[in-house]
Amino acid sequence: MTGSAPIVGESPALKTALNLVSVVAPTDSSVLILGETGTGKELVAREVHDLSGRRDRPFVKLNCAAIPHGLLESELFGHERGAFTGAIAQKIGRFETANTGTLFLDEVGDIPLELQAKLLRVLQEREFERLGGNRTHKVDVRLVAATHRDLPAMVKALTFREDLYYRLKVFPVVVPPLRERLGDIPTLVRHFCALYARRMNKRIEHIPAETMAALVRYRWPGNVRELQHFIERAVILSPGSALCAPIAELAPLADNHIPTGGLAQMERDHILRTLDACNWIVGGRSGAAERLGMKRTSLLYRMQKLRISRVAL
Repeated sequence: MTGSAPIVGESPALKTALNLVSVVAPTDSSVLILGETGTGKELVAREVHDLSGRRDRPFVKLNCAAIPHGLLESELFGHERGAFTGAIAQKIGRFETANTGTLFLDEVGDIPLELQAKLLRVLQEREFERLGGNRTHKVDVRLVAATHRDLPAMVKALTFREDLYYRLKVFPVVVPPLRERLGDIPTLVRHFCALYARRMNKRIEHIPAETMAALVRYRWPGNVRELQHFIERAVILSPGSALCAPIAELAPLADNHIPTGGLAQMERDHILRTLDACNWIVGGRSGAAERLGMKRTSLLYRMQKLRISRVAL
């Protein structure tokens, strides 16, 4: 679900979203893409860019949830040499890199409150200063933001600026969850089968009817990304030309209760985003446990408690 991969599907819910994209893309207006984790918000952002007059200019992306809060300002706006301990050289931020093009800020709801004012300023005034610098830099960037969070609720809770929220949601586009695109599941299954069979030098020529029925019946809480990972695994497990998918695993996942709402759901979402950002590496210096400030064993326990597994991404 990265790069310039195609958006696969013909369902009315998806077509509604893509029609909105085709309307707003030729403008320079900000776009706010809303949708659950794994629905393909980055692909929609790329489509906005590809259908715009900036298509031949840079498309720069940043996952705000994957960057520690203390480093996010530098990632966005850059810094001057000596701006802070360890700043041994000047750094160009994402806004400068995306100049004349499009900047995609994924998980924009994770930007800390103290940084939101600076983001609002660059959107309104098209200018900013690098961290540790006093020179004002002009920039021409089209912003596309995305989030799975409830931003109006965050505004009420005073954790997200109201003025920034209205500046971002000039043109909202809602990407539907997979459970609202049931007719697209067979198409997606065949697409991912062909993709991974080609990568693994295999030939998958047949998908059993009972397998396809189980895939359509399952709720896919992780949406298209979860389906993609599941099909990748199925292709790995397939010794012959028929897809050999472990569909027995889907029934208990569908029946199990995963905590919804409140702190448990927030914790589950945060752990999933961090694991995704760390490419599902749990331990070690680049692992999710260190980024979350937890012991590896503690994270594994929380993952088990919240029923988080690679297939549930």
